[in-house]
Formats: sequence, C-alpha cells, structure tokens
Amino acid sequence: MQVNDKIKSKIVEILKSIDESFDESTVLLTSNKDNSHGDLSTNVALRNAKKFNMQPLQLANLIKDKFFCEEVTNVEVAGVGFINFYLKSDTLGSIIDEIIKADENYGQSLKNKDNKVNLEYVSANPTGYLHLGHARGAALGDAMSRILKKAGYEVLREYYINDAGNQVNMLGKSLMVRYQQALNLKNRMPSKGYHGEEIKLVAKSLVEQYGDKYAKKTKQNLKFFIDNGIKFLLNQILVDLKQFRVEFDNFVSEQWIRNSNRIELCLERLKPYIYIQDGATFLNTTKDKDDKDRVIVKSNGSYSYFMPDIAYHDYKFERGFDKIITLLGADHHGYITRLKSAMTSLGHDATKLNIPLIQMVRLFKNGKEFKMSKRTGNAISMKELINMVGIDAARYFFVSRSASQHLDFDLDLAMTIGNTNPVYYAQYTHARLCSILNKAKDKNISEYDTKADLLNSESEKSLIKSLYDFPKVVQDAAKTLEPYKICNYIQEVCTLVNVFYQKNKVVDEENLTLSKQRLALVSATEIVLKNAFNLIAIDAPEKM
Repeated sequence: MQVNDKIKSKIVEILKSIDESFDESTVLLTSNKDNSHGDLSTNVALRNAKKFNMQPLQLANLIKDKFFCEEVTNVEVAGVGFINFYLKSDTLGSIIDEIIKADENYGQSLKNKDNKVNLEYVSANPTGYLHLGHARGAALGDAMSRILKKAGYEVLREYYINDAGNQVNMLGKSLMVRYQQALNLKNRMPSKGYHGEEIKLVAKSLVEQYGDKYAKKTKQNLKFFIDNGIKFLLNQILVDLKQFRVEFDNFVSEQWIRNSNRIELCLERLKPYIYIQDGATFLNTTKDKDDKDRVIVKSNGSYSYFMPDIAYHDYKFERGFDKIITLLGADHHGYITRLKSAMTSLGHDATKLNIPLIQMVRLFKNGKEFKMSKRTGNAISMKELINMVGIDAARYFFVSRSASQHLDFDLDLAMTIGNTNPVYYAQYTHARLCSILNKAKDKNISEYDTKADLLNSESEKSLIKSLYDFPKVVQDAAKTLEPYKICNYIQEVCTLVNVFYQKNKVVDEENLTLSKQRLALVSATEIVLKNAFNLIAIDAPEKM
C-alpha cells in the first residue's frame, strides 16, 4: 500500500470511529510544493467540520492527536485547519525503490469494475486528407486512450466511417468530374465540390487503371467513383494516422448501420417520442432541455444526418460499455443535448455518454495565419504539418492545452531548438538524465542506493515528491479526459530536474554513498519521464 493510501486509511478510520456514515471520498491528499509545510497535506477538516459539528481547527487537531502512521515522522495543523504530514526519509527512499522496480509499469493501475470504455475519435469523412482539426482530435484521442489504459481502463479505440450521405455523394461527383477532365473531357466541378489535389490524384489513378470506361455520367458510374474515392482516401487517412502513431481497434461503417436495419429498429423504439409535422418526422428532444425538437426523417423520406448517429450510438450502448466517449469538433456544441436525449428515449443511461468538444486550430508562421479550406484545396494537411515540425512537436502541441480551448499553433516555436520550445526542453531533460547515468557507468558506478536518507536538500525532496505524484496525475487526467495535465506534469518535473542538476553533483567518486543515492533518484526520474512521454506518444531520446 502506498503511503498516500495508508494516511488516507488512517484518517478514514479516525473519522468513521466518530460517525460511521463519514464519506471517505472527501479525504484528499496533495503534495506540498513548499517543503517547510510538510510533504503532504489535506483539507479534510475544513470539508467536514459542519458534519461533525466542530470548528475546522478543532476537527484537525482531533485527527492529529489520534493519528499514527509509521511512514510519517510529524503531523502539524496549519492555517484555518489544514493538516500537514512530514514523511520519514526512508519513506521517500521507498518511492524511488518502487519506481525503479516497477519501471515502465510505474503509474499503472489495476483493472477494476465498470472500466470498459468505447472511445471514438477522428472519424473524418473520407473526402480528403486530414487537416489540422483532425490532427488535434487524433492526438487528443490517442493520448486519452493511453492515459485511460494506464489508469486501469479497458479501452476500445473506434473509428466511425462516414461512407454514406450527401458528402460522399459530393465526393463521387467531384471525382467523376476530375476523371473526365483527366480524359480531356469538358465538365464543370459542382459548386460544393471537393477541389483538393488528392481528388485529382485519385482520378489520375483511375484513368491509368480503367481508361475511359467510366466516363459517362450514369448512376452506376457515380457509385463506382463513390466506392473508389472512399477506398483510396480512407486508406490514405489510416496510413497518415499510423505515421502519427495513431491506430484503432475497431471500425464501424455508416453504410453498415444503414443496411443493418438498426435505424428502423431505433425508429420503432422511439415511437413514443416522435411526431409528424409538415411531412417530416421529429424527435422530441426539448423534453431534455434541447432548444428545439430535431428532424430525424425528412419530408422526402430520407434520414437526416442525426438519425444514423442515433443508431450508431445505440449500437455502442448495446455492446455493454461502462463509459462511452465521442470526441467531436466544437461546431457540434448543440449536438450533445440532442444525442443524450435520444439515448435517454431509447432507454439508455445517458450519463455514460461523454462528448468532449475540440476547439479549432489556427496555424501561425512568422506571425501570420495560414488559412484552411478543405473544399478549395488550400488546407494545410496533417502530413504537411508533420513534415514541417515532426511528429513529437505536433503531438505535444496539440495536447498541451485543454480540448475546450482554441489552439494557436506556432510553427516557429515548434521548430525552435532551445528551452523556449517545451518539447525540446522536455526531451533534452530526458537526454540529460540518460547522459548522467551513462557517465556513472563509464566510471564503473552501476549500482544505485534507494535508501535516500542523505537526500535532504529542497531540490531533492521536491523532485521525489513530484515523481510520487505521477500515478495520481494519471488518474486525474483519465477522470477528467484532459491529456494536457500530463504535459503540465512533464514541464514541472523537467523544471525540478534542472534545479536539482544545477545544485547537486550527482556523479561523485569521492562521495560514493551520496552519489549512488542521487543516481537512484536520476534513474527513477528518467523512468517517470519516459512513462509520461509514452502517454502522449512522444519519443524519449537518450542523446540530443
């Protein structure tokens, strides 16, 4: 049991001995940045004073007087009722020992009940290359899956293929025109057609394979262009995502949803909540605080784009997931209420559905913004961005802010070789740690001492406590679905590493006992940084 758990357990034991109904979830421990205030602290007395009919200070002192834990050397009450805990030096050493023994598994939580997660992200229409918005969604979704797995969840990474509806029809029409133009036949691009260079590449490939076989404008030929356009562009999307270190466990086709009778079955179950108006079928979503009821079947008998999404999410619930996460662009803000309402009407627990919204990305270079338009072909694709700044910088920058915040991506900063670039700073810090360990090896110092009784400086204790926080940071990032918290943690550890490095001589043959303890700390720090890097899928270089 970790020392955090032991301290919490003792506090719970004390308070439950007074009132068995005490809510143990109110016991929260945090690491103190200022070592003079102890190593860990809790505000449990402030949160529960009313429940126990006491003043916060009175309750804090009661806990202090009854508290005993062999890993804690001193307990103090401070301020208006905070309780500070001072850990024994060998307790800090046990943290280092635990990290080194666990290695890549440090921070990993055991699987528990109610942990099966469906995580859908990217799901870009196969109508062109991935742009920066897709890239941010890909980086965030993949980081979420890694963090959730580290936190003990079983995660299914899913991609929904939008291979039906108006957009793919427009893809087919656009590809047909480009095919005809490649054959030197005159035809005009539809007003809402796709103008990207990738459409021309597909058309050229089809001309090379089939000549003028599909030049005539027929429904059968349009289907040929739709099918081949989807096949080519979806394959390219998946190739680009794999290069970006993003992969999926499962794919669900919208066309399959439409062909499987799922929509019709959903409509039957939704009957108590639907009505006909002006020939269209509406779903009553205002009952769940939507701003208006939503069309699910148009007056011409075709489905609105909302209806297949209802059937698809019903399929997610059908598969028995405990948590369903669907990442959507910020333009889907109004979608959350209506989709949750539909799930409630279908008899599902809509609280299981979480829909994080991803805000827009703006790309800057030399202080000027790149404009993006997928239809006109002026978009900066994900692949082009990777070629400019590299995978590590692209992924880090995309997840370094909350998905709910707009992101101004500074190309110049991403390509900077220096500490102002947070990716370079983090990776250089990891390389520095590896360099220290290699230097020790060169001097035949290969055994480390995790006792840590000599690691008493502020810089050493602060670094150890920060490493101890890693599992808690992972759990918090998983609970809130916020990968940026891992980036913040990485920067915090790197800052503490560099203060430690400046103030302490690590490889010291004249003081081997202290040197071996510091090397153990360096080794533990390298492990934690590498594990944190893996959660956002950036490399942990040993040399730079």
